[in-house]
This record gives sequence, structure tokens and C-alpha cells, in this order.
Amino acid sequence: MNEIPQITPQELRKRLASGEELLLIDVREDDEVAFGMIPGAQHIPMGQIPQQTEQLPADTEIIFICRSGSRSQRVCEYLQQFGITGSNLSGGMIEWDETE
Repeated sequence: MNEIPQITPQELRKRLASGEELLLIDVREDDEVAFGMIPGAQHIPMGQIPQQTEQLPADTEIIFICRSGSRSQRVCEYLQQFGITGSNLSGGMIEWDETE
């Protein structure tokens, strides 16, 4: 398997601030996203990713987000077999909230 690209919360904030069009997908559960999501992110719980795979664009950079970065890492690894390259938000929402 290929190495999963990682993006830091600082790097992501910079790219979003510059107006870059990025597809953000939050794979946390409903009760977790209730506490807040990155603006513009779409919510697809990890368990629903297999049913949503065909809707994900293969030609767009997708950044996957979870609480700590481990579930989103697994989603990236899973999607590789379908030719979808996702980047993982390293440290997840825990680190995102600390970089504000």
C-alpha cells in the first residue's frame, strides 16, 4: 500500500484561507460532529463510506477528518483500493481545535 498523504491542521487552515477548493469529509459519528465541524466539510460517517465510494471524485483532492486522525487514516487506506487518494488530517479535530 502507498503511504497515505498527511496534512497538518496549520497547513489546512492556510490552504482554506487562501481560497483553495478542497473536498473535506468528516468521518466522525453524528454525536461527535454535533460539537462542530470544519466549515465547508461534508459529513459521511466512517461506516457509510463503502456505500458512498462511487460518489467520491477520483480526480479531486479529498481530505478526511476524524477526532484524532486514526479513523480517517483507515478510510484513506480503504479507499486506495478504489483508486481514490485521500489525505489524512493528522491529529484530527483535536489538533485542529488547538491551532485556532
